[in-house]
Amino acid sequence: MELNLQNESVVHILGSTSSEPETLVRKKPFYDVVKRLFDITASIAGIAILSVPMAAISLVVFMDDPGSPIFVQERVGMNGSKFKIYKFRTMVKNAEKLRHSEDFLSQNQSDGPLFKIKDDKRVLKSGKFLRKLSLDELPQLFNVLKGDMSIIGPRPFIPEEQKDLISERLLVKPGLSCFWQINHTPDMPIDEQMELDLKYIQERSATTDIKLILQTLNVIVHGKNC
Repeated sequence: MELNLQNESVVHILGSTSSEPETLVRKKPFYDVVKRLFDITASIAGIAILSVPMAAISLVVFMDDPGSPIFVQERVGMNGSKFKIYKFRTMVKNAEKLRHSEDFLSQNQSDGPLFKIKDDKRVLKSGKFLRKLSLDELPQLFNVLKGDMSIIGPRPFIPEEQKDLISERLLVKPGLSCFWQINHTPDMPIDEQMELDLKYIQERSATTDIKLILQTLNVIVHGKNC
């Protein structure tokens, strides 16, 4: 089911995990324009400033495991639309195939639809370092520039994971970071993660975005994977 916030000034969110039975999501046209302008400016600046480091990371990944250093995967975006997300590859080339094998499925430690293994053998040596500093996410600046994503917003999931999650989180454009990324702990229940996504949708504003950007930078500087 596709959702659409563009043609409505108010959207009623029903059946959320929030303690309130109904939450209102108001359209914010001025904020949306400012946010998009910021996304374009920030992504262009980021790509320009980080072009050399990104080239170096590409080389390191290739040397660690020959093949494309960029991992491309389908994700679910705003209103349920699909798009291709870009990341630096942090796993072996056949990681997706291994994920669906019986051996790996039995090791899944997530209590919800997400797939997570604490000591995942598919992760490359370079991948562990990239993930620790969230450097593997840098290519998503191109997703932001294209308009698939925003700097701040709920993280996008693959279709098979999103189908088991609340659809309300698709009312806004997905982003590089949001509330649950900066508050994330390995044992955080999926319901709590969804609560934080709904919190952003309700509280989204320029002030909220700036605070989340600063908090995200603080998490990255201290080496906590967000």
